[in-house]
Amino acid sequence: MAKADIHPTWYPEAKVYCNGEVVMTVGSTQPELRVDVWSGNHPFYTGTQKIIDTEGRVDRFLKKYGMLDTTAPAPEATEEKK
Repeated sequence: MAKADIHPTWYPEAKVYCNGEVVMTVGSTQPELRVDVWSGNHPFYTGTQKIIDTEGRVDRFLKKYGMLDTTAPAPEATEEKK
């Protein structure tokens, strides 16, 4: 059994607010929770996530500062002969 007077008050119907709207109810030790992002408006869960980095960051850095020789052919993979 739990000891008396040492545990925080449990709110089984705590309301979660995002942008002033109640988005869900959960159990918590706080009666109200205010969040900026939740699964209903996060780009990963809504499918609106954009992949910005289509080429490697290192390649982009090297191109930007002229350290990457774009005129040289790419090294070919060598095959091992048996």
